[in-house]
Amino acid sequence: MQSYRSALILLRIPFSVYLMPVFWFALSTLQHFDVWRALAVFFILHVLVYPASNGYNSYYDRDEESIGGLEHPPKVTRELMHLVLLFDVLAVAFALLLSPLFAGLVALYLLISKAYSYEGIRLKKYPILSTFVVTVFQGAFTFLMVQVGVGLTTAEVLQQPNVWFALVSTLFLCGSYPLTQIYQHQEDARRGDRTLSLILGIKGTYLFAAVSLLLGSALLLWLYFTQQQLQNIVIFLICTAPIVYFFAGWVMRGLKDVQVVNYKNTMLMNKISSVCISLAFILMLVANLYL
Repeated sequence: MQSYRSALILLRIPFSVYLMPVFWFALSTLQHFDVWRALAVFFILHVLVYPASNGYNSYYDRDEESIGGLEHPPKVTRELMHLVLLFDVLAVAFALLLSPLFAGLVALYLLISKAYSYEGIRLKKYPILSTFVVTVFQGAFTFLMVQVGVGLTTAEVLQQPNVWFALVSTLFLCGSYPLTQIYQHQEDARRGDRTLSLILGIKGTYLFAAVSLLLGSALLLWLYFTQQQLQNIVIFLICTAPIVYFFAGWVMRGLKDVQVVNYKNTMLMNKISSVCISLAFILMLVANLYL
């Protein structure tokens, strides 16, 4: 049982909170949806799908240093793979109760996430390809998958401006994804994983993140403006101000002292951005539904 407890830690279920903004963003663009289906989608993604992906990644990486959500990861055992497969099966089974299409999308997501780490493929060895796959599948693909899960038809999720909102989620992931790798350069290099952040370096990673986040924010605000959703512009600017403040300060300190480009500040950046952006979309969701 102790081995399974350690394996459960490596699923990093609390770490799923950092991926919540896409879920709330997908719902915030809808005028109506089934609340119970939305809760089911949240459970499937954040309690089953994302932890299964985290666990599979840990199984093949066998990290000895800090990883996302765990400063001191326990040793990997075969029990971890048992839990990963269990969570995979449960995720697809529960998704099937909502719709066959949603189950198919969940299964595809799980397969792609495994290709990212599986030693026979290991997409993370290819910086451009892995960045494209991660940002598309954790961004736009998940955005649309959530909407399918809550009951929208394929035609509805692929109509404009919905596809542009989905693109925004990928641009946001383009900004945040390299930042999650910025403190792992030595360990990634040791494993032979040429991540985008490793290639760009610290200064380049900061610049890439800033440009991606700026483009995503600009497109989002333009979409809100053209849809005459001015209250959403105000909500977004107010809620994301703490992110801009922390990121700017971290960049200035990081360019002067590489020691601040560490696990602690990276996780703090993730936490602030996740909470603030989630709050923004939750407030928009409430405003759209009840005001």
